[in-house]
Amino acid sequence: MRLGGIGDSGGDFTYQGAGYQMVNVDRYLRHWPRYFLVAIEGDTPIARALGVPVEFPAADREELPDRGWDQAIQWAAEDVMDGRTPTVLCGVEIVIAPHVRGNGLASVLVAALKTCAAKAGLRTVYGPVRPFGKEAEPDAPMAEYVTRRRPDGRLADRWLRTHERLGARMIKVCPSSLTVTGSIAEWFDWTGVHLADGENLIPGAIAPVYASTRHDHGIYVEPNVWFEHPIRDG
Repeated sequence: MRLGGIGDSGGDFTYQGAGYQMVNVDRYLRHWPRYFLVAIEGDTPIARALGVPVEFPAADREELPDRGWDQAIQWAAEDVMDGRTPTVLCGVEIVIAPHVRGNGLASVLVAALKTCAAKAGLRTVYGPVRPFGKEAEPDAPMAEYVTRRRPDGRLADRWLRTHERLGARMIKVCPSSLTVTGSIAEWFDWTGVHLADGENLIPGAIAPVYASTRHDHGIYVEPNVWFEHPIRDG
């Protein structure tokens, strides 16, 4: 199971982002254990949900950031170092094992994050949501993709639709939510794909990887979508 924008799929290469390197599991459990939720089937973990508490809004944080996931992790780390009092929870992961997807567990995990936030006195849960249906259309502009709706009026992407059904409000696209950079050799180690110059489409990505063999560098910038889940008293 991976840390990442709120979704239940994605390539393992996302572990190589700067945010992942900074907030590993041990460090996460040390600072935010109450927001590390695991669903168990027998003795086997089948899903998990993670959140990080942050102060928002604040004088230096007037809007949800375009650097979605990466910035949420940075804010949380800054708040620990600076002793700031958090006011909201940023959900940064929901991952579900393939054999139990589609049975409503995602909704349970979202509700559990909201319950944990409410018990801690936080007023809202925000999340940089990863529309995993976009893996089939990595070239599609995110701003257009998130407007798609079915004939019944519901959002076309099933993970975005789940959040809307649970009462969340879509706020805006965060175009550079997660960034991963590496050499051509590193990208091959992470994905098994030999990057070529220009755009590369790789399994598990919802956007292209841009590469330059001359500079021996590849960069992946993943867009997500900020959603707001209000917490209702009682």
